[in-house]
Amino acid sequence: MSVINQTTTGNYGIASLYCGDLEPEITEANLYDKFSQAGPVASIRVCRDVVTKRSLGYAYINFQHAADAERALDTMNYELIKGRPMRLMWSQRDPSLRKSGVGNVFIKNLDKSIDNKSLYDTFSVFGNILSCKVATDERNISKGYGFVHFETQEAADQAIEKVNGMLLNDKKVFVGRFMTRKERMETLGHPATRFTNIYVKNFAEAQFTEEEFQGLFDPFGKIVSCVIMKDDSGKSKGFGFVSFEAHESAKQAVDRLNGEEVKGCKLYVARAQKKNERQAELREKYEKLKMERLNRYQQGVNLYVKNLDDVIDDKRLNEEFSVYGNITSAKIMVDDKGNTKGFGFVCFSSPDEATKAVTEMNGRIIVSKPLFVALAQRKEERKQHLAAQHAVRTQGMPRNFMGALHTSVIPTNYLMPVAQPRPFLSTNQVPRPRWQQTQGQMRQQPTGWAMQVPSVVQVPTRMQSPQVSQRPQSTMQQPQNSAMPNGQQQQRSTRYSQNTVRNPMVPMNDMVMAQEPITANMLSQATPADQKQMLGERLYPIIQMAQPELAGKITGMLLEMDNGEILAMLDDPQHLNSKVNEAVAVLQAHQAKIADQKK
Repeated sequence: MSVINQTTTGNYGIASLYCGDLEPEITEANLYDKFSQAGPVASIRVCRDVVTKRSLGYAYINFQHAADAERALDTMNYELIKGRPMRLMWSQRDPSLRKSGVGNVFIKNLDKSIDNKSLYDTFSVFGNILSCKVATDERNISKGYGFVHFETQEAADQAIEKVNGMLLNDKKVFVGRFMTRKERMETLGHPATRFTNIYVKNFAEAQFTEEEFQGLFDPFGKIVSCVIMKDDSGKSKGFGFVSFEAHESAKQAVDRLNGEEVKGCKLYVARAQKKNERQAELREKYEKLKMERLNRYQQGVNLYVKNLDDVIDDKRLNEEFSVYGNITSAKIMVDDKGNTKGFGFVCFSSPDEATKAVTEMNGRIIVSKPLFVALAQRKEERKQHLAAQHAVRTQGMPRNFMGALHTSVIPTNYLMPVAQPRPFLSTNQVPRPRWQQTQGQMRQQPTGWAMQVPSVVQVPTRMQSPQVSQRPQSTMQQPQNSAMPNGQQQQRSTRYSQNTVRNPMVPMNDMVMAQEPITANMLSQATPADQKQMLGERLYPIIQMAQPELAGKITGMLLEMDNGEILAMLDDPQHLNSKVNEAVAVLQAHQAKIADQKK
């Protein structure tokens, strides 16, 4: 192990290492198990994406002693962790050293078999290496070039002098000073200003011969090579390449023949590009279009509309919202077959118009369904919003609070809830608030679904359990009670008038709040079948309180929705209320249809 000196560690974190090329599933615990073998570890941090929380593939390891960090760097660099070699270097807090280019060397034309360790071993003889990396693609296959960052420029110059032009694994490599893209542009010029190779396509139907194809380009200058790409059967693929000796000839051919019609085919002629260059251009174009779209649909003017009836199209959507201002775009989302997905977007020209539309249209019934209208959010913003909602709802709430509802052992003095069916409300009816009288005072219960606890049902303690005959009758026996004489009924009702709460209401909101929320992360760790099972277990007891006879059918209908929408529904009792009402309406309509058919 090399001796630690001020030169080695003084410019970097005294006991801090950078660990790169990590697999996404690597956690702090995995790294701690690995690096604690070198010495006491003070802290470890895997860097993650702010929104998705996925690993960025690198981490920082802080040791308590510089000697332990030095030992880890010397003995553990490029060791495998989860089947992939990790890359260690001193943590450089000051980015100026990395960006200056001092001591940085670029190597290209590397054999595919050369990895980070092989490159490190080759160049370590010239001096102390700060960082060494072979560029790889998404499949971890070498791209044929890499970088070596030496501690001093003298070591870099010596490596360039000795290795440039040498054979590494039978391939002649180029080694030179690393240049930034800006420096390359200034020195060599942009590829678009010095190209000699051109790409030609869209001539499949022309059936060119090699001589005819070359004859199109002969007038523009000396041709080095000319080829038409063909398939295994020798048939033209409709594209080819022409390489000129001079850049001026290639540029003139592009200017003259691009868009020219030959044998009924409109040619496309342009500078030939490498795959990664084309991908970079397309990526840049996509980002530009994305920014234009974001600027166009700026925050506050784009609305998200859902719960749309199937008969509503783009034109109808535009007509419904146009009374609130100038609409720049109105679109209903459809699937591959052209069927509506039940939601869409409306974009206004100003935030004031959009705000007015949200206020007026949210909850309004169009055709047969009440609309849900809100400001459109990007996917990342929606995830953050849902996460914040879960955090607020679960803060200070005991875990497994509702466990008693699902256990066979009933707690002492617990009032057993018996769900009562509630009359169906049509979409244009508003539920009235329920009232109850407690100790001479009127108290309003929250609107929404509620379950009634029967007036005479009280579970006795375990000491009282043998006295079965003294148990009060449940509400399922109320029809029999109604046949009793009035005197007996009065006597029976006054029997439990003391210390018994009559018909207490348990709002649905409390039921939803009491359950431990299911997060998107919890669902992602389960199989699709288990995901629906988890969601169904949350939905069924809530729905059963309002619709005990139809709870199973309604739960099955709601589980056909997207998991993300079901999660949002569990967070919003009002939204869940509307969805259950819709399901009840569908079932009632179906029953009415069957009844008509029987007649």
